[in-house]
Amino acid sequence: MRTLARIRSAATAASAALVIVLAVPGPAHAATTITQDSLAPTSASPGISTTATLKVHSTSCTTVQQLGIAVRDSAGRNFDFPNSLSNVTICPSGFTYTSGARTFLAGTYTEFGYYLDSTGYHNLSSQSLTVAPPSGAPSNPAQGKTLTFDEEFNQPIAYGTRWIGTTTSAYQYGNHNPNDDKLDWLQQSAVNVAGGVATFTAQPGSHTLENGKRAWDTGLLTTEGSSEGFQVRTNDYIETRVQMPSGLGAWPALWSWRNGDTEVDKYEYHPDNPNLLELTNHIKNSQDYYTDAAGVAPGDWVVIGLVYGASSVDWYVNGVKVFSDNTGVGTSFSAYLILNLSVDAGTYHPAPQNTTPITSAADYVRVYR
Repeated sequence: MRTLARIRSAATAASAALVIVLAVPGPAHAATTITQDSLAPTSASPGISTTATLKVHSTSCTTVQQLGIAVRDSAGRNFDFPNSLSNVTICPSGFTYTSGARTFLAGTYTEFGYYLDSTGYHNLSSQSLTVAPPSGAPSNPAQGKTLTFDEEFNQPIAYGTRWIGTTTSAYQYGNHNPNDDKLDWLQQSAVNVAGGVATFTAQPGSHTLENGKRAWDTGLLTTEGSSEGFQVRTNDYIETRVQMPSGLGAWPALWSWRNGDTEVDKYEYHPDNPNLLELTNHIKNSQDYYTDAAGVAPGDWVVIGLVYGASSVDWYVNGVKVFSDNTGVGTSFSAYLILNLSVDAGTYHPAPQNTTPITSAADYVRVYR
């Protein structure tokens, strides 16, 4: 019995020793590393839509929350390429990401890939992005000017500080204006920002206009009434990148307004004329119907610029001057900005044909002085 007990005791001790050995942790695994293999382009032309391509690989397959391409100017301001990706799996075999398009002014920028994981944002290798006109190209209208107003729609809209979204003196009743053939009823909630883009959505609402027609809730942003109270002035250059809508009844525009005598329409668009931009100086009664089947169509992103010259207002589309009115705005011009999506009531252009919401979008609004 004693011998058997000793055998059992020895076996128990050996088992305990074995447990202790198994409990010792093995060597730690190395953290996954993501490497940037290439980033293009390194050069671009000012005012011309440009996309970027980022190639990366990792030491083991991993999923990141966001992958994108960042751009900073010499002052550290953000000019990131749009349409970053979410929930991307990157493996040793590599991953290629192509951004959305945007335009840049002439200058030298810092460009780099980045990703977001559970520990935060991580910047990859940086390089220079040189933006310069091709040899022999016309001068950039922003050359020699300073960026004075910069709305990139990378953050929630600064209502009250920069923009007002519920009323404008350009509308007879403040938040609606049926006498201008509009079905609009302004709602701040009709403008949403995501991925560096502001999307304006119009849809049938619950209000009835004075003429008996059903109003459509829609969005408008104006600098009038904000604490900044920004106004464009004579000789300013303004540029925006906007997406042409496709739904009949859509009437997007970027224009200036103050006291009814300073309206200059940087552009107006109606999908029933799918390749046409309306460019109008109401101060001096000049206008051009610019048509471009290759560059203006429903769904297209279009870069539109304008110089508020004292003796001539000049319009640019996708980096090319398309119209000079040779009348101008005078030397004392100043006015607030309005960016909006109106809805046609049907007198001059077709009203919406059904109750399907219609949308338009804007990538940025920049003013150089």
